[in-house]
Amino acid sequence: MSKPDHESLSYADEEAKRKKRMKWTIGITAFVIFQVVQALFFVLVIMKFKSPKFRIGEFDVQTLSVGTQTSPSFNMSFVAPIRIKNTNWGPFKYDETAVNFTYGGVQVGQLTIPKSKANFKSTKKIDVNVNLSSDALPSSSNLGSELSSGLITVNSQGELKGKVTIMFMFKKTKTSQMNCTMAINTTSKAVQTLSCK
Repeated sequence: MSKPDHESLSYADEEAKRKKRMKWTIGITAFVIFQVVQALFFVLVIMKFKSPKFRIGEFDVQTLSVGTQTSPSFNMSFVAPIRIKNTNWGPFKYDETAVNFTYGGVQVGQLTIPKSKANFKSTKKIDVNVNLSSDALPSSSNLGSELSSGLITVNSQGELKGKVTIMFMFKKTKTSQMNCTMAINTTSKAVQTLSCK
C-alpha cells in the first residue's frame, strides 16, 4: 500500500472515530438535559404543595322567615354546597371541621364537615343542611335597619386542616381558610351576592 493511500485510510478512520465521539457527546448531553428538565419539572410542579381552596358555592334558600323593623328576627334554612378544590398531585386528607355562620360577628348557625379526603387534581363536593337563627343576636344589632333595606348579610368562616401526600411518601400539612360573605334578599328569598376571599 502506498504512503498516500495509508494516510487517507488513517484520516478516514480518524474522521469516523471523531464522528462517533460527536454522536456519543450529543447523545449524552441530550440525555443529561432531559434528566435535568425532568427533575426541575418534578420539583417545581409535582412536588409543589398548595393549600386547597375551601369555599361555599351558590345555593338556593329553602325557607326564610323574617320579623319587622321594630321586632327584627330571621330564621333560614338551605343546603350549603361546600367545595374543596385540591390542585395538588396527591390526595388531601382533612380532619373534621366546623364552619360558623355569623351575623355582625355573632354566631347564628354552624355546620360540620366530616373527616374525609379530596383526591388529587379534583374538587370534593359536600352538601350540608344548615339552619340559621337570629335568636342569639343582641337587641343592639343592625338587623332592624338591614331588614328595612331588604338584605341580610351573613358571613361563613372555617379552617380546614389536613395533609397532602405526594407519591405515597412525601407529606405536608396544609390549612385552608374559608371566609365568605353572602347577602340574602328577604323579598325574593334568594342569595343576591356571594363572595369568598
